[in-house]
Amino acid sequence: MNGADVLVKCLQEEKVEVVFGYPGVAIAPFYNSILDSQIETVLVRTEQNAAHAASGMFRVSGKVGVCAVTSGPGATNLITGIATAFADSIPMVCITGQVSSDLLGSDVFQEADITGAVESFVKYSYLVRDVEDIPRIMKEAFYIANSGRRGPVLVDVPIDIQNAPVKSFKYPESVRLRTYKPTIKGNAAQLKKVGAELLKAKRPLIVAGGGVLIGRARKELLKFSHAFSIPVVTTMMGKGAMPTGDELYYGMIGNNGHPYANRAMKECDLLLMVGARVADRSVNQPDITVTNKVLVHIDVDPAEIGKNVGPHIPLVGDCRAIFNDLMDAERCGGHEDWIRMLDGWKVEMEPKRNPDPNYIDPAAFVRELTKKLPEKAIYVADVGQNQIWSCRYARIKGGDFLTSGGMGTMGYSIPAAMGAKYAHSDREVIAVCGDGSFQMSMMELATMRQHGLKSKVIVLKNDYLGMVRQYQHFTYEDRYSVVDLSGSPDLEKLAAAYEMPFFRVSDPAKMSEQIDAFIASDDACLMEVVIDPMDLV
Repeated sequence: MNGADVLVKCLQEEKVEVVFGYPGVAIAPFYNSILDSQIETVLVRTEQNAAHAASGMFRVSGKVGVCAVTSGPGATNLITGIATAFADSIPMVCITGQVSSDLLGSDVFQEADITGAVESFVKYSYLVRDVEDIPRIMKEAFYIANSGRRGPVLVDVPIDIQNAPVKSFKYPESVRLRTYKPTIKGNAAQLKKVGAELLKAKRPLIVAGGGVLIGRARKELLKFSHAFSIPVVTTMMGKGAMPTGDELYYGMIGNNGHPYANRAMKECDLLLMVGARVADRSVNQPDITVTNKVLVHIDVDPAEIGKNVGPHIPLVGDCRAIFNDLMDAERCGGHEDWIRMLDGWKVEMEPKRNPDPNYIDPAAFVRELTKKLPEKAIYVADVGQNQIWSCRYARIKGGDFLTSGGMGTMGYSIPAAMGAKYAHSDREVIAVCGDGSFQMSMMELATMRQHGLKSKVIVLKNDYLGMVRQYQHFTYEDRYSVVDLSGSPDLEKLAAAYEMPFFRVSDPAKMSEQIDAFIASDDACLMEVVIDPMDLV
């Protein structure tokens, strides 16, 4: 065995089924060794999308994603995907090839200090210096990535280490890291304080963030909220933590959220913030989370608690374990008056739209699409106006909602949908993007075709970078700069080039039947939805 063989053996020990990546000479030994395993490889068309695909796979399966690329530009191209995963706490192990150890620091061909370059965007990184260290490093990498506050870990392996002979192979059974011991169970004294506040509260509210989904705590959230009759709102990254149609769900908070959800957060007297960072897109006025209420901030990462606002009761731990522990707290009444008030706001404060009847209304389209999708469908929203329409109007029944929240990375949806489809080939997977974000990853239609990944792609086409155009409309009084997407490809011809069925929706009267045909297709397919270029979210 050599170092590359050991890398592959480590992946097998971790039950890895697929590696998303792009080869080059510096990672060639690894890709040569992987041929002798049962691990599948998926060739993306640009390295950033290997990380997005690994992200999509984890978010619907819970399995740590793996990507592997070559040195130099291969590794640096991966950085945006790593940063996107880091911002949304997505665990993945990123393997990069590197130039020979004896040439490090010599500025040789395709050398880049990737461990230094990603320092701000990883939980940890390794530069392998000794081939015998690979089993320990890989065991630690998977453990670090998928414990505590999850995130990406990078393992940089010089080509000579990959080719070096190994005396013997033994994969460690456990990890011992003296300085890294994440807290899982909540502190008993703090839990008791939360229980006392639950008993006193007249207007309690749960804000569920992305940590609820990443922590696989949806069932626990649903059980807890109904047991205590506590309404739930979500952040953008928490969308899908509760079914949209649940009687205790009251929408998404934040700048682009539902007004009634934001009002609920302002008017509650007990706020349980779970797995959320209290970041600016969700809470642009942090003071409202502590004014006239008790704030309980629950997060697995102690660094997040108190970072943007000081809670009355901080509680560090895994949200699934904490929900289970809180089930033992004494329960009071059903908060009927509070829930009745929220129901009234939901009706009164529903945003009114006045769409141009000559175009497809994106809000109506998203509502109709998600009403017709199967219950377990996976909806992947890109970034831009399409993301906001998706977050506001998509109905998530029992499936998943994926998007790039913390980094807001355009081009995320198609590769993430590929990863999700790889994990669940039996479920409908839809990527919804704008014509700007589509062109950032449309090359992955080739990956979908090559590997039989039958996810479906919807492009909301308005011929603009819509979110920036909207900002320029309000801020610079319609002085538009570098937002015109003239020159974009003919999507019907593009679909034909990749042998994909194509649908164009431009007549509101025919929208419903075209959605039916799109969903009924057994193939990967492309749909163009023509929307008003001047529409606003």
